[in-house]
Amino acid sequence: MSTDGQGRNHWFDDEAGPVVRPYAMTRGRTTSPAQHRLDVIAVVVTEPDVDDRETDPTLSPEHVEIVGLCRDAPQSVAELAAELALPIGVVRVLIGDLVHAELVHVTRPVPPAELPDESILRDVINGLRAL
Repeated sequence: MSTDGQGRNHWFDDEAGPVVRPYAMTRGRTTSPAQHRLDVIAVVVTEPDVDDRETDPTLSPEHVEIVGLCRDAPQSVAELAAELALPIGVVRVLIGDLVHAELVHVTRPVPPAELPDESILRDVINGLRAL
């Protein structure tokens, strides 16, 4: 922490801007009610009837940015974390807040056990080739 010529403390680096600890973005929370559903490859989609939320005082700038990014195109949790330059755990909590507020929904990836058997896919390909 440095001081300027007038004795004021600077809580930021002039080049980097203000520094906010990740736990401050989540108000100290490390989980959310919806977090059990949030794999890193889970896809987040903005609800179709969501208006522009930039004026909503209950949402943080990170919440608004997530809604905006997912409005443009569905994004995975990992993509959102990379785009926001935040840890996955923080992004999961923020997405959980948005799911709870019904601003976004999450589609889970299909578990490998529920994917079609490889032999069935080969039979389909062979059948298509025979046509």
